[in-house]
Amino acid sequence: MVDKSIGPLQDAQQAMRFVRQRAGEWNLDPARVGVIGFSAGGHLASTLATQFDKAQVPNPDGIDLRPDFVILIYPVISMERDITHAGSREGLLGSAPSDELVRKFSSELQVTEGTPPTLILHATDDQLVDVRNSLRYYDALRHAGVPVEMRLFEKGQHGFFLMPRTRWQSTIIEWLTYSGWLHPRAQAPGAN
Repeated sequence: MVDKSIGPLQDAQQAMRFVRQRAGEWNLDPARVGVIGFSAGGHLASTLATQFDKAQVPNPDGIDLRPDFVILIYPVISMERDITHAGSREGLLGSAPSDELVRKFSSELQVTEGTPPTLILHATDDQLVDVRNSLRYYDALRHAGVPVEMRLFEKGQHGFFLMPRTRWQSTIIEWLTYSGWLHPRAQAPGAN
C-alpha cells in the first residue's frame, strides 16, 4: 500500500458501500446504517464520520459513505502529540508525520455540521487513551451543532474491564432507542 494512512479509511468506506449495496437483500434500511469503534477503532469510526465526502475507494454508483450515526467507546480521536495514543499515531501516520497529516487525521479538527449524531463513552481513569480525546471531540461536535451525547465513567480504565458490561452496554441501547435508531421509520400515510 502506497499510503498506509488511508488504508483503514478505505476499508471502512468499502464496508459502508457494501452494506448499503446489499441493504435490500438483507432487509435493512440503507438510511439507518451506523458505525461503532473501540479505542483505535474509535479513531477509524470518527475518521469515517468526518471524512465521508471524499471517496477513497471506487464508488461508481455514488453510494453515500457517511454513517448515519456513530458510537465511540474510549476512542483515540486526535493525532496531536499532547493527547494521542503514541502507538496508534505511529501505526497510522509513521514516526515523523507532517503537521498537515496530523491535522487531517485529528478528527476533532475535521468536524462539520454534516458529521453524524454521536454517542461517546469513556472512563476518566483511562491511562492508555487520554479522556481528553473524547472531550475535544464532544466539544467540536457541540460547537458544530451535531447531536452528541457523552457518558464519562469515573472508573473503568481502558477496555471498561472494571465495570459490568451491562453498565456501559445499557447506555448504548438506551441512546439507540431514545434516538430512534432501533425502530423502523414510520411511513407517511398512503406510502407504499
